Amino acid sequence: MGEVNYVYGVDILLSKPAKRCIRRFTRRICRAWRGYIMKKSGRYGVCLEILFVVVLVIYPLRHINWGLDLWDTGYNYSNFQYMGLEHMDSMWLFATYLANAAGNLLMRLPCAGSLLGMNFYTGLIVSLLAVSGYLFCTRRLGMPGWIALIGELVAVSLCWCPTAVLYNYLTYAFLLACTVLLYVGLTEDKNICLVLAGVCLGANVLVRVSNLPEMVLILAVWEYDISVWSRKRREGGALDKSLWRGLGRHTLWCFAGYALSLSVLFTYIHMKYGISEYVSGIRRLFAMTSDHTAYRPDGMLINMIKTYGENMYWVVLFGLVLAAGMALFAAADRLLQHGGRRLCWWCGRILLASAGSVTLAWLCVKVFRTSEKVMTAFAGKEFLLHPAVLPVVLFPVGILLYSVAGYPLQKRFGMEKAFQWELRCLWGLVSFAVLAWLYMKGFCTTDFLGNGPVDYSVMLRPGILFLMLCLLSGFTGLLTRKGSEKEKLVSIMVVLVVLVTAIGSNNLLFLSLNNLFLAAPVTLWRCWRFCRKAKSKRVGAILFSAYPVKGLLAAFTGLCLFQFYGFGAKFAYAEADGVYDLTASVDNNGILAGIRMNPEKARWMTELSDYVNEHGLQGREVILFGNVPALSYYLQMPPAFNSWCDLASYSSDTLEEALWEEELQIRENGSEGPVVLVDWQDGGLEANDHGEMVLQFMGRNGYELAWQNDRFAIYGTGIVR
Repeated sequence: MGEVNYVYGVDILLSKPAKRCIRRFTRRICRAWRGYIMKKSGRYGVCLEILFVVVLVIYPLRHINWGLDLWDTGYNYSNFQYMGLEHMDSMWLFATYLANAAGNLLMRLPCAGSLLGMNFYTGLIVSLLAVSGYLFCTRRLGMPGWIALIGELVAVSLCWCPTAVLYNYLTYAFLLACTVLLYVGLTEDKNICLVLAGVCLGANVLVRVSNLPEMVLILAVWEYDISVWSRKRREGGALDKSLWRGLGRHTLWCFAGYALSLSVLFTYIHMKYGISEYVSGIRRLFAMTSDHTAYRPDGMLINMIKTYGENMYWVVLFGLVLAAGMALFAAADRLLQHGGRRLCWWCGRILLASAGSVTLAWLCVKVFRTSEKVMTAFAGKEFLLHPAVLPVVLFPVGILLYSVAGYPLQKRFGMEKAFQWELRCLWGLVSFAVLAWLYMKGFCTTDFLGNGPVDYSVMLRPGILFLMLCLLSGFTGLLTRKGSEKEKLVSIMVVLVVLVTAIGSNNLLFLSLNNLFLAAPVTLWRCWRFCRKAKSKRVGAILFSAYPVKGLLAAFTGLCLFQFYGFGAKFAYAEADGVYDLTASVDNNGILAGIRMNPEKARWMTELSDYVNEHGLQGREVILFGNVPALSYYLQMPPAFNSWCDLASYSSDTLEEALWEEELQIRENGSEGPVVLVDWQDGGLEANDHGEMVLQFMGRNGYELAWQNDRFAIYGTGIVR
């Protein structure tokens, strides 16, 4: 296996004096944190706080040994290990430069010489995001700890993307750090925090070039300054110039940090690689978008809007149910005002008995029609199980049962109060029926309850509607008149983060679902506060009842939590799908030690690793084809020029140029060419134009088939069979 070199800085950190310093520093931090919590909530609060933090640290690491991914996971680790222009294309080296550099540093840490070790270290970045979001929500926003915990667990559960994709998770980390620093810098008037926020956004451009649109977060700064100026003006103590003075000062501090960060990073790149290499790589990246519109900013925006639009059907459905609930409660209020108590009593009975009989009939039909014994017993009388007949039969039973069960309620609270409780119970049944109907219509699935693979259908539609709920909550908090400047600042930051995260990838809204470390707890907190404090209001002659909104919101939130946690419990990324049957492992490959996978993948990798070990191919350059870039890392074979040369964004001209350079080296130096490893399951080298170019390269240089199994094939020159 490949040798891992440790940097000098790590050796220093492992020395005894350094360990003592680290222990002392850690003790002081923990003592200060413990003292702060003790003053607020006592020993019980300390234990609970520590428990919550421990859960948020451990939960993202639950799947670090699950599944073998031949796509993104090993592809990114390969880029980390073989970082540089020798084995990487300049376009992808510089497009995600800081992510590659950070991954290269992680590879130098102890126990990072395996897939399990790297999954652990990259998983800790998600833990850091969850803990940081939790502490910000509880310390700065004053959110209850249990709500912040639930929100962060939701965010981690929706992290479908492999933690190896550092250009995503470092983007989220810098984005979260920027929002926290902006909040502290603006609300506490700390200019250094504004500078550091600009530094985070500037560094994010080097994490992933498509993070440039994140500059839109300056809108949060302007919104806060305008809100403060408006409040002072209403109080009669502000001048017109104070607005522009505040806007200009805060904007300049943010821009100073942004420019400082970019200047330092570009200077470093120029000194190490030359700025011309960076410019040529980024120029090819932007040229690639002309052929692939999904990577263009306008294409990303159109796809994002289209995805939201496609899910408006479910929003309209919820709106219609909500309108029906409003009409029901308005009619009930009218009845209470102008009708008699006896009329309310009978209306409550009839409504609840009707809803109960219809719900029970529906459940019975669904259960009875799947039972052979029941259908045999009702042979010749199947009409009694018809959805239109069964409620009529059950209605008198419902009236009788409710007369007996509702009598104590009416005797204790009175007919009017009992009528109100009857309406609430009725709406609870309606909310339950809506959820059942959603499952029937395929709104989401419960695949995580079985033993098979879990896919995105478990959380996708509820997740998109949850994103809409985040945006609705943010816009509501932003536009309300009674909200404070801090509330409005948090609201606009939630809206901007949800919207801007989706820009920068062709994965539609999946990236926004992957970055809810701020939006999820804030949205759940506001929903909880609304359900606790919202009251019904009379607008003219129409009653606006908050209870239908509360009931439907609580039902939808419960559905989301159930689906999200189920998805997070069983989903692990592997070739864009979920893993299953994790009963096997690979024993002859040190990189894959401790990784559980399905037996078929284990057999493929064991046979392939046997051949590579037998012929000592570790360290030899390889050309991979067939969407298997991860094999470069798993087999410790550096890519000749790029480990994913058959990716759609890798142009034919670039591949042709790279192959000609390899051919020139073979002819000039008389050396053996790189090994060609092909996954021929999906057509092999004849699948597309890129494969034809590799075939021609092999034909010109005398490549022969050296080994194959039912999944992979190895070609080379001078390879022992």
